[in-house]
Formats: sequence, structure tokens, C-alpha cells
Amino acid sequence: MMDETTEPWGVKVTLVEVKDVELPESMRRSMAKEAEAERERRAKVVSAKGELESADALQRAAGLLEAHPSALRLRELATLVEIAAEKNSTIIFPLPVELRQLFDEFARGDGRGAARAGDGREAASGVPLLTGQAN
Repeated sequence: MMDETTEPWGVKVTLVEVKDVELPESMRRSMAKEAEAERERRAKVVSAKGELESADALQRAAGLLEAHPSALRLRELATLVEIAAEKNSTIIFPLPVELRQLFDEFARGDGRGAARAGDGREAASGVPLLTGQAN
């Protein structure tokens, strides 16, 4: 474009350098807003990629724990060790679901051996009282 203008004079332009350009304040604010919006967009993309990687890792971990139920119990115990290291005064100990089901069976009276081991008395919670006598 510059060559077309300067060619009739016999001048060939090879480099044009612009220095000290002053932009109106409104244009500077507009450019700053645009740059900030682009930074926020990039940050959201990075965050979303991190969430995707995290979800993928959790999905793989869930698959491993499902395939090996004892691994979940080991993880629970490791968590308890971490909590104990912090010297908290209260630890809530999770009970396996199977244990809760066993208590429910005893409460209904259809537990394996519950009728034989108990003497017919029940605690206030409805769970049969078991004696140490074996039949």
C-alpha cells in the first residue's frame, strides 16, 4: 500500500515504524476490558480442564474401589489415621453398611442365630440381648 504511493517518486518503503501513539481514554478502557475478558475465559478453560481430569481420576478410583471392596475399607482406615494425626478430640467412625443390615436383622428377629443366641429379652432399641451361652 505504501509502495503504490511512493513508487512514482522512486522511493521504495521497506519498513514503517510507529512510535508514541496516543489512544483515547475510552479506547484504552475498551481494550483493557477485552484483555480482562480474555484472561477470564482462559482461566475458565483451564479450570474446566482440571475438573475434567479430576472427574476422570475419581471415576477410575471408583471403579477400582468397586472391584475391590476391601480397598475402600483400607482407605477409610487411612483417613482415620490422618484424622488422628491432627489430634482432633472427636472422631466419627463410619460403620460398614453390612453391619447396619446385621443389626436390622437382629432387630426383626430373623438374624442368623439371633433367636437361638438370645434369651428373648430386648434392649430399649429393640435389638435382642445376646447371652454368652452357646446352644
